[in-house]
Formats: sequence, C-alpha cells, structure tokens
Amino acid sequence: MKTALLKDRPLPDSAADAIFHRLQAEQGAFAMHLQALEERLRELQQQGAQPKELADVHLQIARTLVGLERGAEAWPLARSAFDVFIEVEDFESAADACDVLFQSDQPQSLCALGQGIWLAVTYPIDPELSVELLTHIVEETPDDSDGAAVAATTALFLADLRAQGKQRENLMFFASQTLGQVARRHSGVDNQGAFDQWMERLELKEPEKFLVRLRNVVDVLVQEDWWFDREALQQKLPVN
Repeated sequence: MKTALLKDRPLPDSAADAIFHRLQAEQGAFAMHLQALEERLRELQQQGAQPKELADVHLQIARTLVGLERGAEAWPLARSAFDVFIEVEDFESAADACDVLFQSDQPQSLCALGQGIWLAVTYPIDPELSVELLTHIVEETPDDSDGAAVAATTALFLADLRAQGKQRENLMFFASQTLGQVARRHSGVDNQGAFDQWMERLELKEPEKFLVRLRNVVDVLVQEDWWFDREALQQKLPVN
C-alpha cells in the first residue's frame, strides 16, 4: 500500500532532495571506508600477515563493496575469505562471509545462504547472525511457502536457546514478530488459537521435526554444491 501511495503522490522536492543527499553521504562514507580498508590490506600484505588476518580484511572489503552495490567485485573476496575461515575452523566468520555472499546478489548467492545457515545451526555462533541468515529465507520465499515458516521457527528457537540478556530480549521479539507475519501471509492467521493450530499443523512445535525440515530447505538452496565436508566437520563435534 505504501508503494502505491508513493506512486500516486510523488515525494515533495524537499523530501526527495533529503533522501538523495543522505544516499550520497552514505555512498561517500562507504567509498572512504573502502579506501582505508584497501590501504590496510596493502600494509598487511607487505608485512606478510597470516591468511586469517588477510581474510578478515577481505571480508570487510567485500561487505563495503556490497554497500556500494558492487556485488560482482565483492563475491570473489568473500568467497576466498570463506575458504580460509573454514580451514581455520572460524565458523562464525565463515557464516558471516555467507551472509555477505548472499547480499552480493550473484548466481550462487542462494547456495551461499544455505551453507551459512547450516553453519549457523550446527555451531553456537552469534545468534543475531543466525537469525539474520534465517530471515533471508523468509524474505526470499513465496507467501505460501512452508520453508519460510520453518526458517522463522528456527530463528525463534535459536534466539531462545543461545542469546542472553538484552540481546535475547531483542531477538526473541524480532523473531516472534517475524513468525507471526509468516503465519498471517501463509494461512491468514489472525489470533492466538489459529496460530497454535497452525504451528501444530506444520509441525513447528518440536525441534526434532522442524530442524529436519530446515535441512531439506538447506539442501534445496545448496543443490549439492557444498564448499566444505559436512561429515568431516560433524565428526569433530562434541556430540555427533
């Protein structure tokens, strides 16, 4: 509805100018940040820095390039950083790289999203990053998709399980709101009773059920193009 109103009623010149100048300022800030990061990268290369330290800067550069809408340039930097993070078993940074790869909007971005979600569920990484990755599924799937419901439920589950203090409060609120929105768009759910029935019908109340369904969603995203050996990583977990 907001989009339709904006089409019917163009923004006043003053408001349009303000938005334009704000966007210009943001792009300028990104450009300056990019220059600083590239200089930092050159310094590290001259110093013979370790691959992990270089990968950290590569990922920062890639994220900045995404902000500048230069996703094609961001992709190879984030992709190479991902491989380094997997090699050193920094799984949180690897998942973060997947988020950047997804936002770069390239042909394999959905594949990257699936790998990031696998890492986010398998390892106890920052729950805020986990929720962000799962929310991408909600945003990318049709209104009637069960996958969105599974992703939103998992986001709420991880926020409840792994977050603490104020972060937990904020993430639980956000994830609950997202799940409610998914229920409304999926099945027109508009009250608590209908919501409970909807959760029961889609088997979203038991982690052992909805996590298996999430694995199927991830498999669809990745399409067997895995960039790491899942079995080898699982064998290293405290509980297989």
